[in-house]
Amino acid sequence: MVINKQPVCLTIAGLDPSGGAGIIADIKTFSAFGCFAAAAVSSLTYQNTTGVFGAVHQTGESIRGQVEPVFSDYEVAAVKTGMLSTKQVIVETARLLSASKLANIVVDPVVRSTSGFDLIDDAALRTLIESLFPIALIVTPNIPEAERIVGFKIETDFQVESAGEKILAMGAMNVLIKGGHLHSKQGNQRRAIDYLIGESGVQRFESEFIETTATHGTGCALAAAITANLALGRDLNEAVSIAKEFVFEAIRTAPGLGQGHSPINIPSISPME
Repeated sequence: MVINKQPVCLTIAGLDPSGGAGIIADIKTFSAFGCFAAAAVSSLTYQNTTGVFGAVHQTGESIRGQVEPVFSDYEVAAVKTGMLSTKQVIVETARLLSASKLANIVVDPVVRSTSGFDLIDDAALRTLIESLFPIALIVTPNIPEAERIVGFKIETDFQVESAGEKILAMGAMNVLIKGGHLHSKQGNQRRAIDYLIGESGVQRFESEFIETTATHGTGCALAAAITANLALGRDLNEAVSIAKEFVFEAIRTAPGLGQGHSPINIPSISPME
């Protein structure tokens, strides 16, 4: 019997006990695309669909203890980082990923929860920018995250592109600025546009804008879907396009759980689709 090896995807991110975001969303997304999921917990959060009520962060030693055995045993095809809240954790994560020589590193700079809880302070964010952006194939901020990274408001297409160029100047190879916040604020009920800025210039990925509060875990799932598709050998443009369609469907079919921002529905798909 011939057994096809599943590409291994590793996530280094926070644990959301309610299952909507963080490593649980990442694992479900990796699995949906037929990848084998491995995970290292950077923080234990206390949250549900209504908000984040606190967190306990791991140490750099704990991150190293979790990640090194995975790298020594598996041939990891791609890595995604999510919530990395302390300088110590960020520095150790960057050291491990730099030593891995992996080409497929996706950095989701998680700075604030869907409910508005700040997940990283300014000093740690500077460390993340300085140590992880230069080794990432792609960085995936949403509009509020990009605003905090670049230090100015983003309200127009021109400002999105200016922010993207500034993030590239910080060392990132490519940046995907997720435009859902921008277009919902402007009252555009028809299109949600994400902007991929980098080696191939500026590319726009459009989908129908869905007016909903079922957005818990969207950023995690999008970055994880990009990671999985890179692990499957797809190029960056195709990975982003497939990931956007995947998350659109996950939002459209959200189960409506909880009393706040419902988690999205992460569907199972064939890795060949």
